[in-house]
Amino acid sequence: MSVLVLLIFVSLALAGFFLVAFIWAVRSGQYDDAQTPPMRLLTEEPPSPPAETNSSSELHGDKP
Repeated sequence: MSVLVLLIFVSLALAGFFLVAFIWAVRSGQYDDAQTPPMRLLTEEPPSPPAETNSSSELHGDKP
């Protein structure tokens, strides 16, 4: 039973360490990405124009 209590405290301490490390990384700008958004404009395909709607006469092959 005492091993279980020890493991709980160790896991909480380890989780606290990782939480502090994550907060430190976010505040120090580790996850700021200043290069990808401008590059995305160059690599993405432009949106295609909306498809034209066909009238019912065009669907049946009738030409005016």
